[in-house]
Amino acid sequence: MSSGIVSWGVHLPFWRLQRSAIGSTLGSPAGRGSRTAASHDEDTTTMGVEAARRALAALAALDGDRPEELLFSTPAPAYLDKTNATAIYAALGLSEFGGAYDLIGSVRSGIGALRSAAALADGRRTMAVLSDLRTGFAGSPDEREGGDGAVAFVFGDEGAVGEVIASVSTSGEFLDRWRVPGETRSRQWEERFGQEAYTPLIEAAFTEALKSAAVTADELDHVVVAGLHQRAVKAATLSFGVRSEAMAPDLTLRIGNLGAAHVGVALAEVLDRAEPGELIAVALLADGADVMILRVTPALLTARTARQEVGAPTVAELIAAGRDDLPYARFLTWRGELKREPPRRPDPERPGAPATWRSTSWKSGFNASRCTACGFRHLPPTRICLRCKAIDQMEKERLADRQGQVATFTIDHLAFSMSPPLVGVVVDFDGGGRYRCELTDVDPADVAIGMRVEMTFRRIWTAQGVHNYFWKARPVAAVTAHGDAE
Repeated sequence: MSSGIVSWGVHLPFWRLQRSAIGSTLGSPAGRGSRTAASHDEDTTTMGVEAARRALAALAALDGDRPEELLFSTPAPAYLDKTNATAIYAALGLSEFGGAYDLIGSVRSGIGALRSAAALADGRRTMAVLSDLRTGFAGSPDEREGGDGAVAFVFGDEGAVGEVIASVSTSGEFLDRWRVPGETRSRQWEERFGQEAYTPLIEAAFTEALKSAAVTADELDHVVVAGLHQRAVKAATLSFGVRSEAMAPDLTLRIGNLGAAHVGVALAEVLDRAEPGELIAVALLADGADVMILRVTPALLTARTARQEVGAPTVAELIAAGRDDLPYARFLTWRGELKREPPRRPDPERPGAPATWRSTSWKSGFNASRCTACGFRHLPPTRICLRCKAIDQMEKERLADRQGQVATFTIDHLAFSMSPPLVGVVVDFDGGGRYRCELTDVDPADVAIGMRVEMTFRRIWTAQGVHNYFWKARPVAAVTAHGDAE
């Protein structure tokens, strides 16, 4: 039995930046539509966690078998010389017996993670997480046309909704897009040269993939073509000879080009509406060409029902759910392009490595403790029960995937925040437990006692090069439910 996709999940940031906002600020044409914009407390790691949580929630509704290996790909890692995948692995609460590895540095690494996860799924489950945060000079095409987001796929050889029946790559050494260590923005060579280099590579890969799958271009029901080189992508689309109705919709007008994550998000959008027996071709142009062909199985219908049960949103729902009035000045501030006065307070201290390691279960996994004597739930976890005083009679209980409601809140206009005002809430979790934390991704005018919330993995601050990750609350909407991924 060939391996294939068993479950998937997508995360698109809450905020959208209208391209017209860029144009009106800079006094130059900026085009139509919008792009996704990661908030000040998001990076590629936190976005990867959110996408993976959605994939696991849907997976739990099917059979509960969780992945044993995790591959994380991003061109914009939060850390170098430290594995970012381990933070995602810990936040998901995966077994200690498993690997977590980074594939970072380029857009092509994203489909490399997909291919590797599919190859590793031999009698076990694997996960590939693709995440990207695209930026550039103010007013540049990279800033305007880019976007932020993440996608996660679980692979296995049983219960696959899309079996991989062909996977072909071609490679060529040429200078199209590059960024040297220490730089935050990519550079690009003249577009006509890139198109000339990509065309024979993608045509060869596509032809060989069809041959390997023993199908013709006319038989393809869905075709995804992705890459940052727009001219080459358009030229490849025209050269394939596939039916026009088979081409996947262009998502860039609504969310921008998500770089390494874009090919996966476009594939997820196809899986949201594909039918059993259909053929999907996925092509990526980045330092070469990669083509995968998948056959949709009847298991997709069961998986789609499971996703609906846990409230896993479709890509279309996520696109429609964003808030599209992010001020351009705030976007520039979040990106570090606009230097604002820092808070007149002592600088935050970096998290201590020993203390962080000892509290990984709480800090990364958001695990509470429940007293086995009386059932009282404690956040943070403790050894002594506050109700019955029993000592060391606790069991770990993951609350990262549980919802709750706002018991009380404060809107603080004095506390420093990269997205003022700061909203603090006290959350009463379903089944017991109360915790005070920050509420993110919200309009302060909408906050109310009784508001339903869920937890989200975020970056609290960065000090001396160390990222302090923890959990915040955010409002529950129809498209944000995770379900219980345990």
